[in-house]
Amino acid sequence: MATQPPTSEPTTPKFTARLHSPQLPRWVPWALVAGAVAVGLALHLMVGWGWALTIVACWLGYVVVLVAVSGRVEGRRKAKDRLATSLVTTAFVLALLPLGSLLWQVVSNGLPAINSSFLNSSMRNVVGEGGGIFHALWGTLIVTSLAALMSIPIGLATGIYLVEYGNGRMARWITFLVDVMTGIPSIVAGLFAYALFVIFFGEGVRMGFGGAVALSVLMIPLVVRSTEEMLKLVPNELREASYALGVPKWRTIVKVVLPTAIAGIITGITIAIARVIGETAPLLIICGATDSVNFNPFDGRMMTLPVYIYSQYKNPGFPPEFGIERAWGAALVLTVIVMALNLVARLISYYFSPKTKA
Repeated sequence: MATQPPTSEPTTPKFTARLHSPQLPRWVPWALVAGAVAVGLALHLMVGWGWALTIVACWLGYVVVLVAVSGRVEGRRKAKDRLATSLVTTAFVLALLPLGSLLWQVVSNGLPAINSSFLNSSMRNVVGEGGGIFHALWGTLIVTSLAALMSIPIGLATGIYLVEYGNGRMARWITFLVDVMTGIPSIVAGLFAYALFVIFFGEGVRMGFGGAVALSVLMIPLVVRSTEEMLKLVPNELREASYALGVPKWRTIVKVVLPTAIAGIITGITIAIARVIGETAPLLIICGATDSVNFNPFDGRMMTLPVYIYSQYKNPGFPPEFGIERAWGAALVLTVIVMALNLVARLISYYFSPKTKA
């Protein structure tokens, strides 16, 4: 009689590898936050601690308790990760506090001054209440536009030369001078523009075009540096592929290199414009100040928003609260202009950056 071989039953390992370490439930960090807030309110109301001391103490207590609980449940590695995350989050919040405080102050103090009369009136024959920023707003737009028209072509051409053509002593000297110009004080640019125009127009010259020249001195090195860095990020394989097809170098730069880096270049140009649009010292020296509208940048003084803010704060008139209110309103308008420039740059970068097919 044949006997069937014994069937081998599957053996299960005595020890299974643990693929996932224990995790704290998602509600635990939020519960600790709620507890820290409750303890902070108790300390503030019962002990009399100030808000700053209370917030710091509660945040430190929250981090210590979270790391301790995580180390107890999840292990040392996860506890260190939560500690690093807490420190990074703290640094991020601390970096946002000055910006948030600045925006709050500008909006809360400047918004009451914003109305149609404020935007459409100048300060001509205004004493005390009334007046506006019409002349300063147009002066800022004219001077900044002229500075951009001068700076952008020069900066782009210089950046292209340094990356695509320059590899000798000339390129090294240009790079050195661009680095030096990046760090010069803005008032030095104003003095340079004033000294330059004194040669042609004599002492006491004041004109909007001189302010544009001063701003272009500050703007050109920023455009050069941003263009240079963006062009360096373009892969050399794209250039070599274009050369292999027989495309000349200048056409490769125009049709391949620049379209690839256009998003970063536009962002750098926008940062440069935002950097110079709020300058006060060079415009105060060469543009001067006026209470009337002047659309001609080659004739006479031209008011700009930064100088308007400075003059209204320094000489607010009587009663002074109206001048201070006008200064905050002009600061809010200037902030909105800078934010609008950044938004436009984002949109241009989105539409002009190379699209990759999914």
